[in-house]
Amino acid sequence: MTDIEMTQIPAGSVTLHDARRKTRRTVRLEEFEIGVYAVTQEQFAEILGVPARHPRRPASDLSWLRAVRFCNAASEWEGLDPAYSFDGEVVTWHVDSDGYRLPSEAEWEFACRAGSTAPHYGPLPEIAWTSADGVSSPQNVGGKHPNLYGLFDTLGNVWEWCWDLLDPARYDEYRVFRGGGYADDAWNVRASVRRGGAPRMHHEDVGMRLARGGFDAVDAAQGWSAAVDAERAMDDGPSPSGWTPRGR
Repeated sequence: MTDIEMTQIPAGSVTLHDARRKTRRTVRLEEFEIGVYAVTQEQFAEILGVPARHPRRPASDLSWLRAVRFCNAASEWEGLDPAYSFDGEVVTWHVDSDGYRLPSEAEWEFACRAGSTAPHYGPLPEIAWTSADGVSSPQNVGGKHPNLYGLFDTLGNVWEWCWDLLDPARYDEYRVFRGGGYADDAWNVRASVRRGGAPRMHHEDVGMRLARGGFDAVDAAQGWSAAVDAERAMDDGPSPSGWTPRGR
């Protein structure tokens, strides 16, 4: 397989914001690995046998479900234990696995910031493809400056799927994607911005970045917990004006 270049991210902490509940939480992270680049069309094609019209562009227009299946396929290709198992479209993350996976939302933001507390880890025109560049499609990975962890395009170019649910009380099974894309303005291309979509949703400006790292736990790791997901699904927090919760 075309090499997936990974880099080690040190242990640390990151503060995440829940806009609906108006809360902040600080997450302690163990060290983990993350891709230097978003997964490219070339890598996607080699693993799954699909065409790659632009080999160095990010693989995009892919759903969250396809992204997690690609993670398993990449793991199997390299002889690693797959991180996910499937019961239909219900996906379980085996957090002790050393295989490729999507980053947790906390891992993604910590890696993106690379120590920065500002909205961007550098001047936006130098680090991210956005609407200001006037491009009409994703661009080759690595064309802008990296952050201090050596990661390219965590902001701009394409949004990147994460493991976590967006807001299960409001959006049910929607999963988070982060980072902004080539068609977004500066307000949306910030380290803290959260967006999401249904597991089968796919758009040209949504791609993925691989992570690795197993942890001595069950159903909880790196800022994510299945128990907390279940708690968040209960409609017991403040609701935005005009919002109708799911199922009503």
